[in-house]
Amino acid sequence: QVQLVESGGGLVQPGGSLRLSCVVSGSPFSMYLMGWYRQAPGKQRELVASITGAGITNYADSAKGRFTISRDNAKNTVYLQMNRLQPDDTAVYYCYRYSGDYWGQGTQVTVSS
Repeated sequence: QVQLVESGGGLVQPGGSLRLSCVVSGSPFSMYLMGWYRQAPGKQRELVASITGAGITNYADSAKGRFTISRDNAKNTVYLQMNRLQPDDTAVYYCYRYSGDYWGQGTQVTVSS
């Protein structure tokens, strides 16, 4: 049974940083394309960033230059480092494994003064 468990969300002031983590269990990890998505209240879920097993990354325009996706295949973990956070980044952030369509439960990120 594949499970994705996110952590690292919270409340941060504008301009601050957070690092999200997603631990994947129940299956091999290193070969799979992984992604981070987010969903703000009243909006559709949207891609933030993705990373291949080889470490090739892709970012939404809103994330470029501020967010960094990375992975540690030895720890079955994918990360999202978020810098210079703004109120528009407030959302529930989800970890996603494309193969098999697996989602984590989400972690809340709130950017507010």
